[in-house]
Amino acid sequence: MLLSAIAPASISVWNLQAVLQGVLESIGNLGPWAAIAFIGFYAIATIAFVPGAILTLGGGVLFGLVWGSLYVFVGATLGAIAAFLIGRYLARSWISRQLASYPNFAAIDRAVGKAGLKIVFLTRLSPLFPFNFLNYAYGVTSVTLRDYALASIGMVPGTILYVYLGSLAGNIATLSLSDRPQQTVLGWVINLIGLGATIVVTIYVTRLARHSLQTVVNPQGDQ
Repeated sequence: MLLSAIAPASISVWNLQAVLQGVLESIGNLGPWAAIAFIGFYAIATIAFVPGAILTLGGGVLFGLVWGSLYVFVGATLGAIAAFLIGRYLARSWISRQLASYPNFAAIDRAVGKAGLKIVFLTRLSPLFPFNFLNYAYGVTSVTLRDYALASIGMVPGTILYVYLGSLAGNIATLSLSDRPQQTVLGWVINLIGLGATIVVTIYVTRLARHSLQTVVNPQGDQ
């Protein structure tokens, strides 16, 4: 994707990590408005394809595990829904053209048509599926907004893990994607959940793709 190609250059020029740390520090100084500002910024960052790891870690630093997890979840969900609606109503043609070069997405689209809530939920659980990109991509599938929004609950395990790690850091200035606290038992459990979700959705989509191919090759079935 074009975004993947330009991301490294953008990050090196603007030092995205430092920028996000600065924003988080500013939010932390807003007193009672900090939570609203954090949720709003997280939602905008999600729409803008900004990686959410630093922000999620920052949520743990600013608000602790419980409130940080809640605010991250609300911000990510609002941003994901906004991106979904943009993909469905404002940028549908452009996104469809981008997806045309990814034939495997056709199988995911068919899977979503049969079990939208399940597929979106599983891809939210799995860390291997690109969160920001899928927000827009799901907009051109047949999944309903209701099922898409409900499936956001799949973000909860990963959110709790990153917020927890952030709460251990204790300071915005110490946050770094390359220098995180050591993995905990909670981290291993959540990673295993994500791995299981990846396996399940991969098997499901593969079987559906195989069935679709057989239907095309032999539409009348074996006689």
